Amino acid sequence: MNKSPTRPGVSLHQMAMYGFMVFSAILSLFPFAWMLISSTNTTADINQGKFTFGSALLENVAKLTQQVDLPVIFWNTAKIAIIATALTLLVASLAGYGFEVYRSRLRERVYQLLLLTMMIPFAALMIPLFTMMAKAGLLDNHWAVILPAIPSVYIIFYFRQCTKAFPKDLLDAARVDGVSEWKIFAFVYFPVMRSTYAAAFIITFMANWNNYLWPLIVLQSSDMKTINLVLSSLASAYFPDFGVVMVGTILATLPTIVVFFTMQKQFVQGMLGSVK
Repeated sequence: MNKSPTRPGVSLHQMAMYGFMVFSAILSLFPFAWMLISSTNTTADINQGKFTFGSALLENVAKLTQQVDLPVIFWNTAKIAIIATALTLLVASLAGYGFEVYRSRLRERVYQLLLLTMMIPFAALMIPLFTMMAKAGLLDNHWAVILPAIPSVYIIFYFRQCTKAFPKDLLDAARVDGVSEWKIFAFVYFPVMRSTYAAAFIITFMANWNNYLWPLIVLQSSDMKTINLVLSSLASAYFPDFGVVMVGTILATLPTIVVFFTMQKQFVQGMLGSVK
């Protein structure tokens, strides 16, 4: 009679690893749990440290809609995030494709200089950028936020690294068939690199949606501000209503959560360098 093999027990190392992962998950999810619970409580309950669901959710939502024009604020934020993301992906993918596919003597030097710009802190660029936007007459305009976000060196670097795994035989075959370089990029490169575009879209969209410092400097009118600026003004009031702030924070977080979970599979494939 054959005996079924006994399953080995969990080692101490595995237990420690699982315990660390559980602790990290709890630590990461705690702020979201606090945000959800606080959105249902009043400011007095939140200040007292209440960590149970309350009955003030509808009241907080009503206060938020009275204080903030949500459709306008969300339209401003979505407009900036979508346009900036689309233009960033277009420019960065063209640059990453060009740096990897086309060879020249100065290619690596130009690319290295481009990477060096990542070492320049944004604080050192704010005054020159503000001066440029003022001279161009773009202050208090959404394009003042969109234009500086387009040249993302990190996304260019990301596209070039992913292009290294692109099958070059497809390019050679398309050129032999007489396909132009623009059509090769649009109809050969782009469909194959869908997962790379998806991952870059999530990274860029979240960065533009959560952008705070630069819009705070260049957007001055209340009807031009983004959701992050409005939430900051609500939280920095003399008597802030934390329940209202938490409801606004949840609403501001929902689009990024939807985008991430909708494209989660493509994001993982893109970050792993998967090319189909």
